[in-house]
Amino acid sequence: MDKLKSVLSGEEGRTQTTQDRTVLQAANEASTLGWGTRVKGFVGCFVVGCVCTLLGVCVLFIPRIGITLFIVFYTFGNVCALCSTMFLMGPLKQLKRMCDKTRALATAIMLTCLVLTLCAAFWWKNFGLALLFCILQLFAFAWDAILKLVSVCIK
Repeated sequence: MDKLKSVLSGEEGRTQTTQDRTVLQAANEASTLGWGTRVKGFVGCFVVGCVCTLLGVCVLFIPRIGITLFIVFYTFGNVCALCSTMFLMGPLKQLKRMCDKTRALATAIMLTCLVLTLCAAFWWKNFGLALLFCILQLFAFAWDAILKLVSVCIK
């Protein structure tokens, strides 16, 4: 049907070049977001991350389950805040920037602390260690943000 439509509309030559595209190119074109959608995704994901982090701090003082809820909300909030920037520049570019030689150490520390926080809370049941990893998450996240700011100022 598409072939008939292209022949009748005089776009037969363009259709052939369209069919020669690779699957990756087609997927890239189908998944690109407009700037407004990117900003909305960034704001939404960042707000969810901030709300989860603040909610984690609020539930910290609930007896027995407060520390566990804090760890879950805090870690999920950090993951959402980290993923929010992927909306602005795209996931591949974000991952390349995270693995840049000047930011690789901060990224490795932050991701390791994210995993170790959850391991300390649920597997090892050591909440003091989990809180230490939460603090290290905060420092690594801040270090990464400071490195971004310095790199922008230097350019």
